Formats: sequence, C-alpha cells, structure tokens
Amino acid sequence: MGRFIVIEGLDGSGKTTQGRLLSERLRSEGKRVRELSFPSYGEKSAVLVEMYLGGELGSSPSDTNGYAASMLYAADRYVSYVTDWKKDIEDGDCTVVATRYTTANAYHQLSKLPREEWDGFFGWLYDFEFGKLGLPRPDCVVLLSMNQDISSGKVRERSAETGQKMDIHEKDRGYLLRCAEAAHYAAEKDGWHVIECAPEGELLPIEEINDKIRAAIG
Repeated sequence: MGRFIVIEGLDGSGKTTQGRLLSERLRSEGKRVRELSFPSYGEKSAVLVEMYLGGELGSSPSDTNGYAASMLYAADRYVSYVTDWKKDIEDGDCTVVATRYTTANAYHQLSKLPREEWDGFFGWLYDFEFGKLGLPRPDCVVLLSMNQDISSGKVRERSAETGQKMDIHEKDRGYLLRCAEAAHYAAEKDGWHVIECAPEGELLPIEEINDKIRAAIG
C-alpha cells in the first residue's frame, strides 16, 4: 500500500494551497504523488453534498443532522475511491495527498452533536467508512489550526475576489467556532499533527507552514 496523507483545517486555513505545495515538494524529492480533494465538486458522486452545501436541504448546517450529512460525504468518497484512486493507494510507490477526507466529518459533523455524544459518533464514523465501506485509513493527518477571525476573513476575501458564493458552512460563524473545538478534540483523540498557522495572531508565511507540514509527516 502507498502512503496516504490528509491535510485538514477549517475554511480559509489554506488547505488547498498547502496540499498543492506539499505534493510539489514530494515530487521534487522523487516521489510519485496523486493529489485528491474532497468533496469532489463537479463530479456525479458529489451531487448530494453540493445540494447540502448549497442550502437545498436547509439553510443551516444543523438542518441536516451529523449522521445524515456524513453519509452524503461518505458516498462521494466511496464512489471516487472505487472508480478512480484505489489503484493509486494500492501502488506501494505512490503517495496520496488529500485535502479533506473522512477526518473532515470527524469535526464538521461532531460540532452538531452534544459534547457527551462525541465519542460515540467518532467511533461510528470511523467504523462506517473504514470498516463497513472499506475506505483506506490515512497514515498521517495534519490539521491546520488558525484563529477563526483570520480564516473567516480569508474566506470573505476569496468570495469577493472570485465571485464564489459562500456555502452554508462558511456563512455560519457559530458553526465554524464549534467545528474548531471539535477539530482539536479529534486531533487529540486520533493523533493528528496540529500546525498553528497564526501563533499570536500573526499568519505565518506559506513556505514556513509548508516546512512544518513536511517535518510533521516524516
């Protein structure tokens, strides 16, 4: 089996940029790399996720409970895996770098539940996707941690620059704050590497963050 690395973080934390830079860096070291990003926007497998994020199932994230939303995302990952990148993860010479994965559900959907239900949901999610569905479990997960004011500001800037509408997650600051708490819980519970991207409120240079990621994954 090849190595499987996942980059996680809330909206605006720089996941996409850091996943791309890490992939380029690993290629420069002579490794064969496959890049993935979830949800698989624009693909048939992600239609239900796009309906959810677009507000067709409700205008608030909480309108779709954590278990139901998890199944929408899991279906996208399962179809993508079986039809596309299974061969890459089974290639012992390939490193797969994914931006978001099952691990994103482990904090986005946890945040919808009472704190006393977090352990039970976490166990259910991992058993469902890695056990029942047979999706590969990551070898290494890196969480990009950032002050919510900074990350939310970056999302607004991106929306203004590109004209891309913010989804129901990005519009809901309270939801994102709960997600940040859940993300640190998941990181501690599952042994993720946490990279503080803006210590003392100052965003680190992109290259410095990437150096920290490279050191963390070994």
